[in-house]
Amino acid sequence: MIALIQRVKRASVSVDSAIVGKIDQGLLVLLGVEREDNIEKMVKLATKVINYRVFSDENGKMNLNLAQVGGKLLVVSQFTLAADTGKGLRPSFSRAATPAQADSLYLAFVEYCRQQGVVTETGQFGADMQVELINDGPVTFNLQV
Repeated sequence: MIALIQRVKRASVSVDSAIVGKIDQGLLVLLGVEREDNIEKMVKLATKVINYRVFSDENGKMNLNLAQVGGKLLVVSQFTLAADTGKGLRPSFSRAATPAQADSLYLAFVEYCRQQGVVTETGQFGADMQVELINDGPVTFNLQV
Protein backbone atom coordinates (compact mmCIF):
# COMPACT_ATOMS: atom_id res chain seq x y z
CA MET A 1 0.00 0.00 0.00
CA ILE A 2 1.34 3.40 -0.99
CA ALA A 3 0.52 6.89 0.25
CA LEU A 4 2.04 9.88 -1.48
CA ILE A 5 1.44 12.61 1.08
CA GLN A 6 1.72 16.33 0.47
CA ARG A 7 1.58 18.94 3.20
CA VAL A 8 -0.92 21.51 2.00
CA LYS A 9 -2.27 24.91 2.93
CA ARG A 10 -5.44 23.84 1.11
CA ALA A 11 -6.55 21.21 -1.37
CA SER A 12 -9.67 20.15 -3.22
CA VAL A 13 -10.81 17.46 -5.59
CA SER A 14 -13.52 17.89 -8.23
CA VAL A 15 -15.53 15.54 -10.42
CA ASP A 16 -17.39 17.00 -13.41
CA SER A 17 -16.52 20.53 -12.21
CA ALA A 18 -18.15 19.94 -8.79
CA ILE A 19 -15.99 19.90 -5.65
CA VAL A 20 -16.44 16.56 -3.86
CA GLY A 21 -13.76 17.04 -1.17
CA LYS A 22 -11.95 20.05 0.25
CA ILE A 23 -9.60 20.83 3.15
CA ASP A 24 -7.55 23.69 4.50
CA GLN A 25 -4.29 22.93 6.36
CA GLY A 26 -3.43 19.26 6.39
CA LEU A 27 -2.33 16.44 4.13
CA LEU A 28 -3.38 15.48 0.64
CA VAL A 29 -3.04 11.70 0.47
CA LEU A 30 -2.83 10.01 -2.92
CA LEU A 31 -3.53 6.37 -2.04
CA GLY A 32 -2.45 3.41 -4.16
CA VAL A 33 -3.48 -0.16 -3.39
CA GLU A 34 -1.51 -3.19 -4.58
CA ARG A 35 -2.64 -6.81 -4.98
CA GLU A 36 -0.84 -8.01 -1.84
CA ASP A 37 -2.40 -5.35 0.41
CA ASN A 38 -4.79 -6.17 3.25
CA ILE A 39 -6.43 -4.66 6.34
CA GLU A 40 -3.28 -5.03 8.45
CA LYS A 41 -1.22 -3.06 5.92
CA MET A 42 -3.99 -0.46 5.66
CA VAL A 43 -4.00 0.09 9.44
CA LYS A 44 -0.21 0.35 9.51
CA LEU A 45 -0.15 2.90 6.67
CA ALA A 46 -3.08 4.97 7.99
CA THR A 47 -1.47 5.10 11.44
CA LYS A 48 1.80 6.22 9.87
CA VAL A 49 0.09 8.93 7.80
CA ILE A 50 -1.83 10.29 10.78
CA ASN A 51 1.21 10.35 13.05
CA TYR A 52 3.92 11.33 10.53
CA ARG A 53 5.66 14.47 11.80
CA VAL A 54 5.77 16.80 8.80
CA PHE A 55 4.51 20.05 10.30
CA SER A 56 6.85 22.67 11.75
CA ASP A 57 7.16 23.31 15.46
CA GLU A 58 8.00 26.67 17.04
CA ASN A 59 11.65 26.19 15.96
CA GLY A 60 10.80 25.51 12.33
CA LYS A 61 11.60 21.78 12.63
CA MET A 62 9.32 19.10 11.18
CA ASN A 63 8.25 17.76 14.54
CA LEU A 64 4.45 17.93 14.67
CA ASN A 65 1.81 15.55 13.34
CA LEU A 66 -1.63 16.18 11.89
CA ALA A 67 -3.48 16.23 15.22
CA GLN A 68 -0.95 18.58 16.80
CA VAL A 69 -1.67 21.25 14.18
CA GLY A 70 -5.41 20.59 13.87
CA GLY A 71 -4.91 19.41 10.28
CA LYS A 72 -7.27 17.48 8.04
CA LEU A 73 -6.88 14.78 5.40
CA LEU A 74 -8.00 14.72 1.79
CA VAL A 75 -7.69 11.12 0.57
CA VAL A 76 -7.76 10.50 -3.18
CA SER A 77 -7.51 7.04 -4.74
CA GLN A 78 -4.67 6.80 -7.25
CA PHE A 79 -4.10 3.38 -8.78
CA THR A 80 -1.22 4.68 -10.90
CA LEU A 81 0.97 4.70 -7.77
CA ALA A 82 1.01 0.90 -8.05
CA ALA A 83 2.53 1.05 -11.54
CA ASP A 84 5.68 -0.83 -12.44
CA THR A 85 7.82 1.67 -14.31
CA GLY A 86 11.04 -0.33 -14.34
CA LYS A 87 10.96 -1.41 -17.97
CA GLY A 88 10.12 0.28 -21.22
CA LEU A 89 8.23 3.48 -21.84
CA ARG A 90 4.76 2.41 -20.77
CA PRO A 91 3.73 1.63 -17.17
CA SER A 92 2.48 -1.81 -16.23
CA PHE A 93 -0.32 -2.10 -13.71
CA SER A 94 0.09 -5.79 -12.91
CA ARG A 95 0.84 -4.96 -9.25
CA ALA A 96 -2.33 -2.87 -8.83
CA ALA A 97 -5.22 -4.31 -6.84
CA THR A 98 -8.48 -5.17 -8.55
CA PRO A 99 -11.02 -2.33 -8.45
CA ALA A 100 -13.12 -4.16 -5.84
CA GLN A 101 -10.13 -4.80 -3.54
CA ALA A 102 -8.80 -1.27 -3.99
CA ASP A 103 -12.19 0.33 -3.30
CA SER A 104 -12.66 -1.77 -0.17
CA LEU A 105 -9.23 -0.87 1.26
CA TYR A 106 -9.59 2.78 0.22
CA LEU A 107 -12.92 3.04 2.08
CA ALA A 108 -11.43 1.20 5.07
CA PHE A 109 -8.48 3.65 5.12
CA VAL A 110 -10.86 6.63 5.13
CA GLU A 111 -13.06 5.11 7.85
CA TYR A 112 -10.04 4.22 10.00
CA CYS A 113 -8.75 7.80 9.81
CA ARG A 114 -12.16 9.14 10.79
CA GLN A 115 -12.36 6.70 13.72
CA GLN A 116 -9.04 8.12 14.94
CA GLY A 117 -10.71 11.55 15.13
CA VAL A 118 -9.16 13.00 11.96
CA VAL A 119 -11.45 15.08 9.76
CA THR A 120 -11.16 13.22 6.46
CA GLU A 121 -12.49 14.32 3.09
CA THR A 122 -12.32 12.19 -0.06
CA GLY A 123 -12.30 12.12 -3.78
CA GLN A 124 -14.57 9.74 -5.71
CA PHE A 125 -13.15 6.27 -6.25
CA GLY A 126 -12.69 5.40 -9.92
CA ALA A 127 -13.77 8.81 -11.18
CA ASP A 128 -11.86 11.18 -13.45
CA MET A 129 -10.84 13.71 -10.81
CA GLN A 130 -9.15 17.08 -10.90
CA VAL A 131 -7.03 17.81 -7.83
CA GLU A 132 -5.98 21.31 -6.85
CA LEU A 133 -3.57 22.08 -4.04
CA ILE A 134 -1.30 24.64 -2.50
CA ASN A 135 1.67 22.52 -1.44
CA ASP A 136 3.15 23.92 1.78
CA GLY A 137 6.94 23.86 1.53
CA PRO A 138 6.76 22.04 -0.83
CA VAL A 139 6.74 18.96 1.37
CA THR A 140 6.00 15.56 -0.22
CA PHE A 141 6.74 12.05 1.07
CA ASN A 142 6.20 8.59 -0.36
CA LEU A 143 5.11 6.20 2.41
CA GLN A 144 4.85 2.46 1.78
CA VAL A 145 4.05 -0.58 3.89
